[in-house]
Amino acid sequence: MATVLSVSGSPSASSRTGRLLRHLDQRLTAQGHEVVPLDVRTIPAEALLGADFRHPAIVEATELFARADGVVVGTPVYKASYSGILKALLDLLPQYALTGKTVLPLATGGSVAHVLAIDYALRPVLNSMGAAHIVQGWFTLDKDITVGEDGTLALAPAAAEALAPVVDQFSAALLGRTPVLAAAS
Repeated sequence: MATVLSVSGSPSASSRTGRLLRHLDQRLTAQGHEVVPLDVRTIPAEALLGADFRHPAIVEATELFARADGVVVGTPVYKASYSGILKALLDLLPQYALTGKTVLPLATGGSVAHVLAIDYALRPVLNSMGAAHIVQGWFTLDKDITVGEDGTLALAPAAAEALAPVVDQFSAALLGRTPVLAAAS
């Protein structure tokens, strides 16, 4: 099976984006993949904002990208684009850090007005970094993600139903298979 780097570009420790990614990590793990989570917010700000390529946390993040077969990139959408903290990390990676990788872009946001951020803001950057295959991305509304008092994540049924084949398509692409997607209803 494949090694998947699951990158949360949310600056918040309690973000819906991060929790959604960890939920998807479980699905990918159940499908037999090794999943390595990376919360960009845990990288020291001075390393990110100071463009310190030699900082141990930046070196480690670069190595995680190099070892991964696939990358899930999740971000909240702010002002019609992906998060600045994610941009800071992507800027510090080698130009072709995604060469040979299968990539799944995901975004969360408060309004469907932000759905195009995946295709018009995030996808071009991922493509410029050499991604071999960027599968269909997915946008999930914040209101469709709830977190229980015990920290468990619940997705609205329609959101869960729509997201499952996207993750399965990514998993199949990692294995070099052509996924069979259900017809849209």
